[in-house]
Amino acid sequence: MSGPLTAEQHRWRYRIFAVTWVGYAGFYLCRKNFSVCMPMLTHDLGYSKTDFAHIIALYSLMYALGQFYNGILNDRFGPRLIVTIGHVIALACSVVMGFGHVYAVFFVFYVLNGVGQSTGWSGTVKNMATWFRHRERGVVMGYWCTCYVLGGLAATNFATWAATNELLFPQLGWRRGFWAPAIALAVVSALYVVFTRNKPSDAGLPDFPEDDDAPVSYGAPVPVREEVPFWDVFKEVYSKPVIWLTGGTYFLVKATRYAFIFWLPLYLSQALAYSDAKSGYMSSVYEFVGFFGVILAGYLSDKVWNSRRFPITSIMLFGLAAACFIHPHLAGLGTVGCAVGIGLIGMMTFGPDAIMSGPAAQDMGSQRGAAMAAGIINGLGSFGQIISPYIVALIADSKYGWNGVFYLFVVFAIVSGGLMATLWNYGGHQPAASAR
Repeated sequence: MSGPLTAEQHRWRYRIFAVTWVGYAGFYLCRKNFSVCMPMLTHDLGYSKTDFAHIIALYSLMYALGQFYNGILNDRFGPRLIVTIGHVIALACSVVMGFGHVYAVFFVFYVLNGVGQSTGWSGTVKNMATWFRHRERGVVMGYWCTCYVLGGLAATNFATWAATNELLFPQLGWRRGFWAPAIALAVVSALYVVFTRNKPSDAGLPDFPEDDDAPVSYGAPVPVREEVPFWDVFKEVYSKPVIWLTGGTYFLVKATRYAFIFWLPLYLSQALAYSDAKSGYMSSVYEFVGFFGVILAGYLSDKVWNSRRFPITSIMLFGLAAACFIHPHLAGLGTVGCAVGIGLIGMMTFGPDAIMSGPAAQDMGSQRGAAMAAGIINGLGSFGQIISPYIVALIADSKYGWNGVFYLFVVFAIVSGGLMATLWNYGGHQPAASAR
C-alpha cells in the first residue's frame, strides 16, 4: 500500500482542488448569462425561440468539437495553458455581446464562446486526475463536480442580479448581464493561472502512480516517471468501447441537462407567467438541489459500490424519468410544487452527469489519457446539446406544449438508465484488506 501523504502534499491537493473548482465554475459566468438574458432579449429585440435555438445549437456544435481537440491539447500541453486561453476567449465574447444590438453579434460571439468554453472540462478533470488516486475519486470528484452545479447556480443568480437590479447602472439593462460576468471571469482566470500546476512533479512532489496500491516513497526525490509515447496513449484511449458507450449515453443525458440549463427561465416565463426576475431565480433551484445529487452519487459510487461508477448512474437516471414525469403535475400546484419538481430533476440529472463525465472518465482514461477520455464523453454528450434546443423549440411550440418537453425527457432517461445498467459491474477496485 502507498504511504501517508505529507503535510505539503495535503496543502497542494487542497490548493489544486480549490483553484480548479473555481477555474471551471468560472466558465459558467459567461455561459449562463445568455440564458438569463434570453427573456429580456425577447422583450427588447423581439427574438423568437427559433432564433435562440440557432444560436444555442451552433454554440453547442463548437463546444462539442472542441471537446475532442481540447482533450488532446490538454493531455499534450497541460491544462494550465489551455484552460487559461479558454477563459480569455469566453470573457472577451461576453464583453462584445454586451455591446450587441443586432442578431449577428449574439450569433457569432456566443458561437465563438463555445470554443473557449470547450477547453474547461477536459482540462480541469485532467488536473484532478493527476493529483488524486482512483479509490479516492468517487468522493473527491463528487465534491469537486459541484463546481459546475454551484457554478451554474451562482452564475445564474449573479447574471440575474446584474441584469435586473435597479441600483447598478439600471439604464444599461440586460447589457450588465454580459459585462459583469466577464469582469468576474477575468479575476477567476488570474487566480487559476497563478495558483494551479498540471501535476505534482511540477510542484517538486512525486507523481502518484496509476495503481492505487503501488508504493510511493513520499520523502524521496521526485522519481522520473516512465514516459509513454503520447500517440500510444491516444490510440489506447480512443480504442476503448466502454468510453464510447458512456459517451453515447451521455448524448441523451446532456441533451436533457442543457435543455433545462438554457430553457428553464423561458419555460417559467411563458408557461407559468413568472416575472423575469422570478424566472431567473426559480431556475437556479435546478442547480441548487443538483448539488446534493452530485455529492450523493460520488459518495455512493466509492463507499457502497467499491468505486464502480455505473450502478448509481443507472439508478439515478431511472429516478430522473420519474421526476420528469411528475413535474408538470407538481408545477400545477404552485410555486412550491414547481420548485420541488425542478429540484428533483436537478438532483437526478446532475448526479449521473457528474459521474459519467468526471470519475468514470478519469478511471477509463487513467492519468495519462484522462483529458482525452473526458473529451470523448463530453464531446459526444455535447452533440446531444446541439439537438436539444431544436427539440425544445419544436415541441414547446407544438400542440404538446412545454409539458411535452418533460415527457420526452422521460424517454431519454429510461433509455440512458438501461444502457448504464449494462455496465453495472465495470471497474471498481479490490478492498484494501484483500489487496495486501
